[in-house]
Amino acid sequence: MTDRPDSFQFAASGRRVLAIEAEALGAVAARIGSEFEAACQAMLACRGRVVCTGMGKSGHVARKIAATLASTGTPAFFMHPGEAAHGDLGMVTDADVLLALSYSGESDEILLLLPALRRQGNPIIAMTGRAGSSLAREADIHLDVGVPVEACPLQLAPTSSTTAALALGDALAVALLEARGFTADDFARSHPAGALGRRLLLHISDVMHVGEAVPRVPPDASLSEAVLEMGRKRLGMTAVVDADDRLLGLYTDGDLRRSLNDPGIDLRATRIDAVMTRTPHTIAPEALASEAAQMMEAHKIQGLLVTDGDGHLVGALNIHDLLRARVV
Repeated sequence: MTDRPDSFQFAASGRRVLAIEAEALGAVAARIGSEFEAACQAMLACRGRVVCTGMGKSGHVARKIAATLASTGTPAFFMHPGEAAHGDLGMVTDADVLLALSYSGESDEILLLLPALRRQGNPIIAMTGRAGSSLAREADIHLDVGVPVEACPLQLAPTSSTTAALALGDALAVALLEARGFTADDFARSHPAGALGRRLLLHISDVMHVGEAVPRVPPDASLSEAVLEMGRKRLGMTAVVDADDRLLGLYTDGDLRRSLNDPGIDLRATRIDAVMTRTPHTIAPEALASEAAQMMEAHKIQGLLVTDGDGHLVGALNIHDLLRARVV
């Protein structure tokens, strides 16, 4: 290995690599046709899972393809071909489809598995760079990811070829996603810990306070009694409810500050129904938590009361509850 001079044009080298890989993707895109359609149909009809396999760099790409398929509605997993030959092949059922990646199409570890999979009746989709290779000939469907040249100037390190395989895997996943009518809600269900999952799956009922944790006072309670209830429940507000727990109004920390600045208000003598907000913003328990965040932002408020369809108080939450749930 020789040292490069300080004047080496790194940016030019990077642009050259991307240009070569872009050309490779164009070549693969031009070949998408009936074989691609057949591969999608086989995966769409699969009653089990798409088993992705490959050795070396192709194995890394196969693992990523499996992850992308699984997260977009096509059940899939990665199987290491070396481990498969020593027992992991038992994970593959007769309902599964095999997607095997090998640019040369001559990976011994993969070819060794084919007779057993053939006997079991698994459809085999091969993704190779050589249409005349052993794997391509043995497969039911062959996806050609051959590229004109690797971006590596030595033509040794898989670069353009792995990019092409990765992109074709994305093309398969997205085509299947669209064919299935896969939605953002479906995506969220497989990503419950992600930001999208929290926005689309977390409901008000999952984060709200309920029962005795919800601050409430009757309409004839004094202002001082309401303040004590707010202090006990620590939500920065209290609901005002009738004997049937139907919501009548709301009193907040902000209202308290305004009351303290009003010389005409006596904390002990003033009834809460004289100073409460009679038409507070509310939200339903089945609403998304993200809707509560939007309401709080739009109306510049820190908390919300939760009511059912008949106006009964069923819960309460504030901005801190949404922060803890990482909705905001």
